[in-house]
Amino acid sequence: MGRKYFGTDGIRGRANAKPMTADLAMKVGMAAGIAFRRGDYRHRVVIGKDTRLSGYMLEPALCAGFTSVGMDVLMLGPIPTPAVAMLTRSMRADIGVMISASHNPFEDNGIKLFGPDGYKLSDEIEEEIESLLEEDLSRHLAQGDRLGRAKRYDDGGRDRYAEFAKRTLVRNMTLDGMRVVIDCANGAAYKVAPEVLWELGAEVVRLGTEPNGTNINLNCGSTSPAALCAKVREMRADVGIALDGDADRVIIVDEHGEIVDGDQIMAVIAESFAEDGRLASGGIVATIMSNLGLERFLGDRGLSLARTKVGDRHVVEHMRQHGYNVGGEQSGHIILSDYGTTGDGLVSALQVLGVVARGDRPVSEVCRKFEPVPQVLKNVRFSGGEPLEREKVKLAISSGRDRLGNAGRLVIRPSGTEPLIRVMAEGDDPHLVNMVVDDIIGALNQAA
Repeated sequence: MGRKYFGTDGIRGRANAKPMTADLAMKVGMAAGIAFRRGDYRHRVVIGKDTRLSGYMLEPALCAGFTSVGMDVLMLGPIPTPAVAMLTRSMRADIGVMISASHNPFEDNGIKLFGPDGYKLSDEIEEEIESLLEEDLSRHLAQGDRLGRAKRYDDGGRDRYAEFAKRTLVRNMTLDGMRVVIDCANGAAYKVAPEVLWELGAEVVRLGTEPNGTNINLNCGSTSPAALCAKVREMRADVGIALDGDADRVIIVDEHGEIVDGDQIMAVIAESFAEDGRLASGGIVATIMSNLGLERFLGDRGLSLARTKVGDRHVVEHMRQHGYNVGGEQSGHIILSDYGTTGDGLVSALQVLGVVARGDRPVSEVCRKFEPVPQVLKNVRFSGGEPLEREKVKLAISSGRDRLGNAGRLVIRPSGTEPLIRVMAEGDDPHLVNMVVDDIIGALNQAA
């Protein structure tokens, strides 16, 4: 069946407009609760959220849906997406829910669902939930004392996640003497991330830790790191860490205020794990967007790079199928399956800081593992139709591939979360790469 509600990362849209309304949120709670009822016992759901104003609308609506079908709800308050995934497993919940639109602006919101194993739902379960959303669910309503109960668990959930994150470092390792600037994007990690860094011994400078409901991801966080770069230089900090709104992705900034992207972070972690004999399956998993330089770096060390479609769920799926324990995206989604089931910005940052602390070298040396191949990524916004099916666009793409040949790569794809077409090209000749992208962008602009 066609997917009406679920996209590449749950359900997402403009808050208080279809489909992201309180009415739909309540129905999602009902449908997901029905889909995950197993046996005759008190079922449990954990619900986390980021700091968007619309979370106050969607959280009680989801609670109403879940409790109406007999599920008990623990409301975790503002907490990172990976914390919800972790708590779903550790608290033996039947479902985990994260209310967030990740790196999108505050006007948007979304609903991400996790199964009892802490992984995002399969296509089959999402389709089952979609089917239930189209039905009259009144016959599934709980009666009498079978109704669910809801209560808050804000501090408890955050404390459990903080202890989990700290335990991902080797025993007795500290960040003593390290000055860290942390930018939490005014999002879900605004409390827990600075606390963890301080408890590990770092001197912490905070950015993006004053959410007001409308400033999440606004000129801050991993998608807008300019303020972090400036603050690192101003404070003469050792390192900067930028999370996104729900803290499932991370960008590092070195002591010079230079950005370290997800490809370099994966290279650091992969090399460290390989040296410790911990890297599974002889390599890592990344997407088609990761830089060719990462692939060459790994190859020089006898390690492999398996590529998937864009989206952390595709990376996770390949990791699970083939036994990898490190994977991620250039954007900073880093999945370390020894520790978690989804991208975790804080835990990934701690692994990098652990390498820095252990080697007693500056971040600029630790995190510059390879020289990236020149890469250009541009977006074209469109309002409808199928621009990629236009003949002029097809010709521009075919010509671009021919011009790059074997010395480069070209990736064109629609965004899974926004009405955008992304055009990425890379190759050893930066002038040629720019020309190829501009030609395709021009054709897309005419079509869009």
